[in-house]
Amino acid sequence: MSGRTRTRACPERTCVGCRERAVKSELLRTVAVEGDCTPDPRGTLPGRGAYVHPAPVCVDQAVRRKAFPRALRVPGPLDVKALRRYVEQAQGCRQQL
Repeated sequence: MSGRTRTRACPERTCVGCRERAVKSELLRTVAVEGDCTPDPRGTLPGRGAYVHPAPVCVDQAVRRKAFPRALRVPGPLDVKALRRYVEQAQGCRQQL
């Protein structure tokens, strides 16, 4: 045998909030759309993306550090209301299970 493993490599990304590396499927992709930081759970929206854990703590850290405008390369602040709403709803669904 050649020594190669048959398992596929999982792409990793860094959370802009806590700066920890995680598997891409565990993180939520966000994009800048007209001055808003929009969640992109399917990963299909066009443009540059930034990844964050779908947890309010990581979103708050990213906002405090002004990481979203820097990661998305957008001048000025971004509105994160839609992102916060999405994360809170996702967190509520997980707690019910």
